[in-house]
Amino acid sequence: MANTDTISTEQRLGAGNYKPLDVVLARGSGVWLWDVHGNQYLDCLAAYSAVNQGHCHPKIRETLVEQSAKLTLPSRAFRDDRLAAFYQDLCKLTNSHKVLVMNSGTEAVETAIKCARKWGYLVKGVPEDKAEIIVCDNNFHGRSIAIVGFSSSANSRADFGPFAPGFRSVPFGDAAALEAAINPNTVAFLAEPIQGEGGVVIPPDGFLRRARELCDARNVLLVLDEVQTGLGRTGRILAEEHEGVEADITTVGKSLGGGFYPISAVLASEEVLSLLKPGQHGSTFGGNPLATAVARTALRVLREEGMVENAAEQGEYFLRELRGLRSNAVREVRGRGLMMAVELHSREGGATPWCESLRRHGVLAKETHGDVIRFSPPLVITRDEVDWALERIRRAFSEVD
Repeated sequence: MANTDTISTEQRLGAGNYKPLDVVLARGSGVWLWDVHGNQYLDCLAAYSAVNQGHCHPKIRETLVEQSAKLTLPSRAFRDDRLAAFYQDLCKLTNSHKVLVMNSGTEAVETAIKCARKWGYLVKGVPEDKAEIIVCDNNFHGRSIAIVGFSSSANSRADFGPFAPGFRSVPFGDAAALEAAINPNTVAFLAEPIQGEGGVVIPPDGFLRRARELCDARNVLLVLDEVQTGLGRTGRILAEEHEGVEADITTVGKSLGGGFYPISAVLASEEVLSLLKPGQHGSTFGGNPLATAVARTALRVLREEGMVENAAEQGEYFLRELRGLRSNAVREVRGRGLMMAVELHSREGGATPWCESLRRHGVLAKETHGDVIRFSPPLVITRDEVDWALERIRRAFSEVD
């Protein structure tokens, strides 16, 4: 199909739940993408962290091909020869006790909610159907009915109710508000270490440590959603490590599949995950051998190729240079590791014109929260590639200004 035919057919036959830039991509390698006309772009989105290891990583691809010829989906009604080794690798890397495998980040968060409630009833002794979970304003944990029910985004909630009860929201990063919201029926505090979809919002220093202290003191589970921040994105395996805390439940996903296959996981203590009995939770594809084989290699290349350390090094440089942008449109630049954002002064059209300009100059990025442009390239990016991107980012901002 020609480029215009592809776009028009997609718009005619597909649901309008996305608003992509009008570029039709056909190939990817490392940090680079090519469209159907052969134009080259540097990917500064990395599929929202799902491609942390870079596009089409050869070792992950080799595992995918090899495993797909052996066994893909026997069902969890039986055991297979890949799951246990995956558990071992993931627990060792993340210092976790137990794992429950799902497919998507949304499923992982839904699982965490179910586990927290079950713990609240069976361990904490909360009265039946009275469990409450505290969440944060401006959150993004997925798009299921339960999750959008506690979103503060009007666009996410509109016309989807009624919603599940049992959630209370506090300002992100406000430890005093969190403390005031905890009551005897509170079973968990659920938060992102950095709010990605919310605009790469980083909480004040010490917030996660204080949240950990409050949860310990009030017998509440700390649940951290690391689906976007986890597995190297912020320069650490888990973003919680920046404050030296350990969550009771952590969700990971996206880059766990290395950009090849969807897989997510809930990491938790024995006390929490041992409460689930056969038949109480599961997924047809959750933990299938194709997914777990791919995930093991995805985790291995993160370690062996120094991607986490590279995220810290290149992210520090990239962020410093972004802060030097000379543009009257820029309100703030923030980030940690290779999770960065440029927030613009509000104006009609938001950040879309800048994203279009970036595309014309060979950099693919996307706006979030209206006036924020997120820059989060794959963790394999080199210094030369960062400089290449920065040169074009400066040109694009100069053009729109």
